[in-house]
Amino acid sequence: MRWDERDITLLKELWALGHSAAQIARALGCSRNAVCGRLSRLRLKRGHRPPAAKPRIRPVPKRRLALSAACASPVEKKVSKPLDRQQPNELSKPQLYAMLAEAVKNTG
Repeated sequence: MRWDERDITLLKELWALGHSAAQIARALGCSRNAVCGRLSRLRLKRGHRPPAAKPRIRPVPKRRLALSAACASPVEKKVSKPLDRQQPNELSKPQLYAMLAEAVKNTG
């Protein structure tokens, strides 16, 4: 959009009256982003507006620690016995090669 002097004076007047950028854009026949861009280039800002509603800040309720039955008295730790693991049978080279050949034959 090309901004001429009439558009800029109307923009300044409407902004000073408190109109929003969308309302000004409708009056000028351009987009809201064009109005916002021109306002920033003209360095026109509004003061900080306080929020419309005042939120109530409620205190957070304190949590109570629940005593569970497991924490009431100490319990002895149960230790499991180590498993007796069997050592794998050692295979000879010809047995390993036969297993490898069988695996290759099954994949192809």
